[in-house]
Amino acid sequence: MDDLLPLISRHGYILLAAVCLAEAIGLPLPAAIAILTAGAVAAYGKLHLYSVFGVSVLAIIAGDLLLYFTGRASGWALLGFLCRLSANPETCILRSAEYFYRRGKQTLLFAKFIPGINTMSPPLAGSMKMRLGDFLQYDTIGAAFYVSAYMFGGYIFSDALRAITRGFRSAGSAAEMVLGVGLAAYIVYRVWIYRKYRMLDGVPRVPVEELARRLALEETPTVIVADVRSHGYYDADSERIAGSIRLEPNNLEEEIKNLPHDREIYLYCT
Repeated sequence: MDDLLPLISRHGYILLAAVCLAEAIGLPLPAAIAILTAGAVAAYGKLHLYSVFGVSVLAIIAGDLLLYFTGRASGWALLGFLCRLSANPETCILRSAEYFYRRGKQTLLFAKFIPGINTMSPPLAGSMKMRLGDFLQYDTIGAAFYVSAYMFGGYIFSDALRAITRGFRSAGSAAEMVLGVGLAAYIVYRVWIYRKYRMLDGVPRVPVEELARRLALEETPTVIVADVRSHGYYDADSERIAGSIRLEPNNLEEEIKNLPHDREIYLYCT
């Protein structure tokens, strides 16, 4: 933040808009800290508070709309790409979808405050064919809540933030050492997580043609084909394999109890 204070004071709204837009489209930039700092700068009269609010909200909505339309056009391809940056892509997608399962459109009201969900929500809403009007309404309210919380926090506690940044400058070497150790620990952790979940690459798969051939030749069914797409019931018009059953991935423990034990089960997802 000690770097952001002079930067935002000097470059103002352009830098604020760039950081908010970048975070909205998934880049690892601290929009919350930029908004907090802009609020503090506004308290000293170098920026206008209402302009900070408007610029931040518009930049966030612009980024969200870009992901919404991309998600609408590409389906879950964009979600898969974003989740590849996660240690466990399946958990990344299911966690994001679970919020929509439980809360629906209201997820957009608080998604900005939850790391990971904030970037996944707009393309998820697009892939689920949420109406543009509904998306804009809920996303705008959510962005306004998010910006207001950090902006007014920076405005009210501007003197405390300035004192903190002075402390950072006087303890620069110690801060750099802590940052370096923290970064090294994070890299080690990510490598461990990656190795842990590499086993998921070994899940046995069957070519589509082979399964289709087997189904066509069977007189007595010995195979069950199950649709386990986590966004399944959101898209009633989606294409499914003929004769397949639906398994709800967020309720697998109960779903599995109802499956026969004498038949092979093939799963397909996104």
